[in-house]
Parts: sequence; structure tokens; C-alpha cells
Amino acid sequence: METQTQAHNYPLPLDFDNVSTLPDSYVWSTTTLPSDDPCHCTINNRKASLSVIDIGDPSADDLVRHACEKWGAFQVINHGVPLSLFRETEFQTRRLFSLPTEQKLLVARLPSKVVGYGSARIQAFYTELMWSEDFGMMGSPVEHARKLWPQDHAKFWYDCYFAC
Repeated sequence: METQTQAHNYPLPLDFDNVSTLPDSYVWSTTTLPSDDPCHCTINNRKASLSVIDIGDPSADDLVRHACEKWGAFQVINHGVPLSLFRETEFQTRRLFSLPTEQKLLVARLPSKVVGYGSARIQAFYTELMWSEDFGMMGSPVEHARKLWPQDHAKFWYDCYFAC
């Protein structure tokens, strides 16, 4: 029987609803597991923290550049995005990832592409497979939404397009 990974020749997220035992490729040793502490890094014997950037700060562009170069991530405050948009985006995200695996595979990301359903793109940096799934979007997700919800796709693509 082919696994999802073998069928598509690239790693797809593990369908936890349909496996009885964890494949060895998903087992992480205790030396490769991330710390329970979300920021387990230290610099000069001090705990490092994620950069929080006020978008209204005149030097925000330099702060963003520095955070990207040093950490690859940052938090933005005072951005003006309404809380209602965050809530609707979270709702649509949960709606997408709660779909059955077979349905999500209708929009599987091809190895040469960045859009669609698949494993986190950071997977390439690890030998063990990630216990997560990813849906990459660039531009309008309307074509993917039509495949996922043929009768009810407008709400997803509209909210995602205008949220992104």
C-alpha cells in the first residue's frame, strides 16, 4: 500500500486520523526536540526574546530588517489591523484544517510550488518529518477554495484575499 509520501514523491502531512502507529520518520529524539520554552535561545548568558516592533516607529524598517536577519520572526504592534479580521482569519484557518485529509489533498502543493496544502516548507531543514500541516497562499486562493468547497467557497477566498 502506498503512503501519502510515496504517492506524491514529496512529504505530505501525516494523516493522524488514519494511522495506528507512528511511522519512524516522525519520531524525534530527545536531542532534536524543541524546548518547551518558546524562546530557548540565550545570548551572552541572557535569555533572548522575540522582537516586538511598533509599526509607527520611524526606524521600523531597520528593526524589521534586523529581526529578520537575526531571528527570522518578529511581532508587530500598533499595525491598525482590526481584531475582527484576526478572528475571521483564525475561523477560516480552522475551517480549512478541519477538512478531511482526502479533501485537503485536492489542493496538494507540488514540490516546485509554494501554494497549496502540504508539509511546512521548513521541513527541508530537518531529517525527521514535522507533525504539522501547511497551506501556502500567494495572491487569491479562489481556485483552491473552489476545489475545497465547491458550493461554499466565496467566504473563504474573500476573507483570505482581503486579510492577506
